[in-house]
Amino acid sequence: MIAVLGECVADAFAEGAGRGELALRVLPGGGPANTAVALGRLGSDTRFLGRISGDVFGRLFLERLAGAGVDVSAVVAAAEPSTLAVASLDDAGRAVYSFHAEGAADFQWSPGELRLELLGGVSCLHTGSLALVKEPGAGEVAGFVADAAPYVTISVDPNVRPSLAGRAAYLARLPGHADILRLSEEDLDFLLPGTSLEAACDGWHEQGVRLVVVTRGPEGALVSLGGERAAVPGVPVEVVDTVGAGDAFTAGLLHRLRDHLGGRLDGLDLGTARAAAAFGAQVAALTCTVAGADLPRHR
Repeated sequence: MIAVLGECVADAFAEGAGRGELALRVLPGGGPANTAVALGRLGSDTRFLGRISGDVFGRLFLERLAGAGVDVSAVVAAAEPSTLAVASLDDAGRAVYSFHAEGAADFQWSPGELRLELLGGVSCLHTGSLALVKEPGAGEVAGFVADAAPYVTISVDPNVRPSLAGRAAYLARLPGHADILRLSEEDLDFLLPGTSLEAACDGWHEQGVRLVVVTRGPEGALVSLGGERAAVPGVPVEVVDTVGAGDAFTAGLLHRLRDHLGGRLDGLDLGTARAAAAFGAQVAALTCTVAGADLPRHR
């Protein structure tokens, strides 16, 4: 089983304005939740660890997770409101977000809510995005990941949001005991400006990360396993938007690596890692063919 720790976000897309009005279409999102849903739809046993509000958005999140076959038994029922992100799309289908997250349920972790027994039967813990840096809960998340690291494979996707946290906040949490680090080329440019992909990978390997995968949008991805590298080509599709594509890639990667999870990836070879990333690229490409983070179901 793969456990995913992090936030659910109500993605509100602006659909047009007129007569002094702005119409919004709300879809369930949030990087970790997107990854959990994609894993469930791909057929991986998945457990979601999150704090979910009892408001109308929270009910939508739970319905989506459960509908994908995700185990929600570890979800904390929270009194605080859900996180809202108002999004607009640029000409390339990329979303630009305005977050409304102060006091939101996702980030109010308190001592005792995250316990190692929640990882019973789990081989991998994946986390990232706002859960890494949004206080007051980020410290609890970091402590939980550190406690879990001796027992499970740790996967991290920073999915940086510069409007909510600065570079220093992210770098303070990375690599964060990660065995797998998946990030986009845009994330890398923000975190380590002017650093080449190869130099960044080598730096993270020196800090203990076994597998680094840098996604490059339509150009594919770079896979670096302990310093050995391979390229993965992009998958051409008709793009509706790119919302959730990175989360889908991570899900595809972990789904294909599931037989190697549970340790430090010592037995993983570059060919297997590349094949898993290639599958992740296919899952991400399919996600780009629909609106929002509507991740593909296993066929």
